[in-house]
Amino acid sequence: MINLNGTLINNLDANLTFENRAFKYGDALFETLKITDSKIHFLEDHYFRLMASMRMLRMEIPLNFTMEFFEEEILKTVKANNLTDSRVRCTVYRVDGGLYNPASNKIEYLVEAKELILNLKNDYTIELFKDYYVYSGILSTVKTTNKIINVLAAIFAEENELDNCVLLNEKRNIVEVLNGTIFLVFGNTIKTPAISQGCIKGIIRKKIIEIILNNTTYTLEETEISPFELQKADEVFITNAIIGIQPVNFYKKMVYKTAVSNEIKNMLDKLI
Repeated sequence: MINLNGTLINNLDANLTFENRAFKYGDALFETLKITDSKIHFLEDHYFRLMASMRMLRMEIPLNFTMEFFEEEILKTVKANNLTDSRVRCTVYRVDGGLYNPASNKIEYLVEAKELILNLKNDYTIELFKDYYVYSGILSTVKTTNKIINVLAAIFAEENELDNCVLLNEKRNIVEVLNGTIFLVFGNTIKTPAISQGCIKGIIRKKIIEIILNNTTYTLEETEISPFELQKADEVFITNAIIGIQPVNFYKKMVYKTAVSNEIKNMLDKLI
């Protein structure tokens, strides 16, 4: 079952027209949320990021689209699929009509819930994706459905038997990985690409930054990161809303440690 504008319907009965703006122009946003024991992880952060993104894209936010409404629609969808632990995607898109200039700024939404499957690995391998680059403008920080670079990077990863790829911006600096953010550990210093580099304003990224800033053991740097620093780092880990933290084990000839990654993962688990 899916939730289309508040109505629960069978997946096969969903009716999105050929005028759908998410399909025609990528005129849509989405949030991926993790639910365990029927509780949404970091609900408030996801909600306010979605609201900020909708305002940035000049979408009209309905008066009833409160955080309570957002939570209710998600949990209604999870329950309809007989799930307690699930991966939920909420997509918000402008209503049909118009060419580049939309006929209306009103929105519709679609909520999907699937079984939560975690695939954490102990031999995680990454590589640079250099075929195309992420532009380091502010729109790249918004989670829109325009993800063609991520799609191509995922195909590249599969063709080369990799677990993930590191995306670069037009300045050839590290931005993120194809499905999350990235952190590099150098002793007691932990670096992550600054938002100005074009990375998504990740929810788990935000939480890990808070954890590091509140821990006197480590120093955080949000900065430009050259790909060459991957070969100097002691550890590398990636993050997203579903996996939390995934330590990276291999990059080219590098074999990374995982002690700090696992320590921060434990801190994140306690926060959750």
